[in-house]
Amino acid sequence: MTLTQVWGALLIFIVCPLLGGLPLIAWIVRALTGRRLARLGTGNVSVSAAFYHGGRLAGILAVLSEASKGIAAVLLARSFFPANPEWELIALIALVLGRYWMGRGAGTTNVVWGIAVHAPLVAVLVFVIGGVSFTLVRERKQGRILVLILLPVFMALLPNHSTAQVVAAIALSSIIAWIYQKIPDDLDLPSEQAQTGNKAVFRFFRGDKAIVSLDQPLEASKVGQKAATLSQLKRWGYPVPMGWVLTPGDDPGVMMEFLQVSEQQPLAVRSSAVGEDSEQASAAGQYETILNVTSAEALEEAITRVLASYDNPAAKTYRRDRNLPEASMSVLIQTQVRGVFSGVAFSRDPIAQQGNAVVIEALPGDAARIVSGQVTPEQYRVFVDDLQAQDVESLPVEGSGDVPPALIQQVAYLARQLESQYHGIPQDVEWSYDGQTLWLLQSRTITTLQPIWTRKIAAEVIPGLIRPLTWSINRPLTCGVWGEIFTLVLGKEAAGLDFNEMATLQASRAYFNATLLGQTFRRMGLPAESLEFLTRGAKFSKPPLVSTLRNVPGLLRLLGRELSLEKDFARDERRLFTPILEQESAYLKAGLDSSQESGAIALVSTSQPAALLERIDTLLEVLKRATYYSILAPLSFALRQALFKVKDSQLDNSQTPEVASLRSLEDIALDARNLLPHSPSSPENSSSFFTLLAEMPDGQSILEQFDRWLDRYGYLSDVGTDIAVPTWKEDPHAVRELLTQFFGETEHRYREPKEKQGWKVDSVQRRLNLKGKVTDIYSRLLAEVRWNFVALENIWLQSGLLSQSGDIFFLKFHEIRQIIQQSDQSFIDQVPQLVKQRRSQLEQDSQMASVSPLVYGNAPPSTYFNTANRQVSQKRLQGIGASPGQVEGKVKVLRSLQAIPDIDRDTILVVPYTDSGWAALLSRVGGLIAEVGGRLSHGAIVAREYGIPAVMDIHNATQLLQDGQQVRIDGQQGTVEIL
Repeated sequence: MTLTQVWGALLIFIVCPLLGGLPLIAWIVRALTGRRLARLGTGNVSVSAAFYHGGRLAGILAVLSEASKGIAAVLLARSFFPANPEWELIALIALVLGRYWMGRGAGTTNVVWGIAVHAPLVAVLVFVIGGVSFTLVRERKQGRILVLILLPVFMALLPNHSTAQVVAAIALSSIIAWIYQKIPDDLDLPSEQAQTGNKAVFRFFRGDKAIVSLDQPLEASKVGQKAATLSQLKRWGYPVPMGWVLTPGDDPGVMMEFLQVSEQQPLAVRSSAVGEDSEQASAAGQYETILNVTSAEALEEAITRVLASYDNPAAKTYRRDRNLPEASMSVLIQTQVRGVFSGVAFSRDPIAQQGNAVVIEALPGDAARIVSGQVTPEQYRVFVDDLQAQDVESLPVEGSGDVPPALIQQVAYLARQLESQYHGIPQDVEWSYDGQTLWLLQSRTITTLQPIWTRKIAAEVIPGLIRPLTWSINRPLTCGVWGEIFTLVLGKEAAGLDFNEMATLQASRAYFNATLLGQTFRRMGLPAESLEFLTRGAKFSKPPLVSTLRNVPGLLRLLGRELSLEKDFARDERRLFTPILEQESAYLKAGLDSSQESGAIALVSTSQPAALLERIDTLLEVLKRATYYSILAPLSFALRQALFKVKDSQLDNSQTPEVASLRSLEDIALDARNLLPHSPSSPENSSSFFTLLAEMPDGQSILEQFDRWLDRYGYLSDVGTDIAVPTWKEDPHAVRELLTQFFGETEHRYREPKEKQGWKVDSVQRRLNLKGKVTDIYSRLLAEVRWNFVALENIWLQSGLLSQSGDIFFLKFHEIRQIIQQSDQSFIDQVPQLVKQRRSQLEQDSQMASVSPLVYGNAPPSTYFNTANRQVSQKRLQGIGASPGQVEGKVKVLRSLQAIPDIDRDTILVVPYTDSGWAALLSRVGGLIAEVGGRLSHGAIVAREYGIPAVMDIHNATQLLQDGQQVRIDGQQGTVEIL
């Protein structure tokens, strides 16, 4: 490259962007009309905007100004690089980028005229083929894509082309395509508002077709959600009556000439406003629907009335109250179904807000009678538990009337199928049966049943009944950290997502916001069935490539966190976790009064409430960072295991607290057998066993080992994430019983540590070890938080503010702070009554035999239906296979660890959940069934470690199965067969 060409390149990269950003169009329109383009319509400063807002003269001058820019850029490059035509395309790229960044335009006109000078033959071919295709197909987006593809293709076909020239043409097309995705399109503006003389041109280039039918793909942003949904359903194969759409600004005369209106085939004229039938607002009954249209005059009047209904005062108020934008109205015209029976169906009960009932309202005649509200319809409830497992004819129906039960069953099946089609979102379905076909007239989201709350995942994170204090601490921690992770990936795309609404309590149980998480997943580029994954455990498909590419920056940020996870945790363990745990240990030792006779630990604090609150605040600040690792470490482990396809059997779980504590306890039992060979092999209970140890000289060493074990693992409890549950350190009775039972056994059952098996296994193993360390730290911090609250409770028990142990956990954290700060004496006076009420509510909630795995809507349901009776007839239950193997045995239902049953390897243990505290018990059974959990849950890990078949996520298992039942479980397939 010569010095002249160097200067030429500099000029191209400096002058061309500045030339592109020169706002000539804005100046032209301002001079001719006094209007500022940047403040009108889409805000674009483009040729189409000049035509639309400035008129024909402004548009023509805009074309000339932008054409001159493109020509000038090409000639500038040619003057410095006459033998390198690719530089002419590079100049156009620089011009287009400047046009986008500074001039708020796409640069289409610049490129068109620049290419005309650069390669006239290519310009002619692209213009002819692209123009003819657009005129025939009339699809604007496809037309643009075709032109952008043709440009580099024809460039490559030139006889004297260079590779660099073709690459530059590809880059130019790609950049323009990218810009089209970034800026709004002026052609989307209503054509009737364009300047006089330009409306027809706008309709042509907008791609408007004379007749728009439901057989075509339609966009909700242009024709409204109702028409777009019916179009989609029709193309999916559902029986939707034939229909046509009159889009905003279109001449109704063309439609009226096309449609042959007659009394033999009446038409229904309906609204399809932008924003109507959306997930946020249904707008039901806000706009006109005209039926039985049988003449051209009646059709014209019906179209006018439907369009006018958009501006009805009630409709305007409805949109304003729901913060809906003022948009536009399309008119949907369909052949009217002559209904023999018609009605509406709700795929989920909008009153109960849960359960598997499809609610149907129906009457003889057409659908208008139902939605009019002037007659009382017949009501039916149909229970659809599993679309795949149930035949339509076998669906149970409640209710009777004139409508045939078989039709009601078909309607229920259709409603639930539509819900499944829309990824688990409950649907309000309007239908009509004409004696031969069950027609689908409408399907829209039941807005009152949003969001969807799911027990899946939540039941494993915080199982069982949850007290107010636990929830007031766990919820902001969990929601806050998940929000940080999602925001890290989404960046600006996270705007409008309130991650504080990620979780709620229903009947003292935790539920996660599946709707919010589904929206988040979709914005992250994950597949549309993400919501089904949360609510039903469906598998993910491969995410769309375009969505993945769009989220590459965020995914790279998350990948950076994942790669540095081990190093970051080591740093925080050294700087944060270890110092505060050592400090709290010192506090605890200074304030503990141990009673060796009872084995209990009474927590007595010399600190004042304010000092305890300060320590709790410090612990919670550190716990927030630990929560980050407790979420990211299991995710990292699961992703690596899936990516490297490492089997569970190749991994060593010995560093996880649930396994490490269990092995250590078994080692103590083995030492006890070696030291006391002549003692009874199986003491009657832990009391007699520990008395025996205390009376024998050699037994003292075993007691000391157990005390050290309790110091190490005493932070564990039945529910590791619930600070309201006493730890083993406070109540060691359960682990004393387990040690006693281990003493009576003669062999270890856990698998030996694995040998090294390659870098992939090593990579996954390191993450598994990290997960174990994180669980240890997180659980210890939670235990320290609990012990400080217990110390505070002891003070208030002595003062009389609280009346019994555990009362403090019925207060919320901000209420405890309020009491300590004495900011509201009236509230302090109400504390005893408040605690009593909340205790009573928890007791009522605990009496529920089962709760719904899904709850729809924010208003809490009044009742919780027990679905166990309907499901118990099933001989085969499907869950998640968590530990491979098959085994038969007798069921033993255990709902808590308060009473440890007599179990052996013939026992199939059925539990509501499995936390680290259950680990020791699980090692002694033949198989495991749990109501919640998955492959990464504590019970699954222990089961795999001991080679015990395990099936998780069998809803209502403790209700469906009974003590003594013979069952066969398959831990690979995730099935439970009742024998």
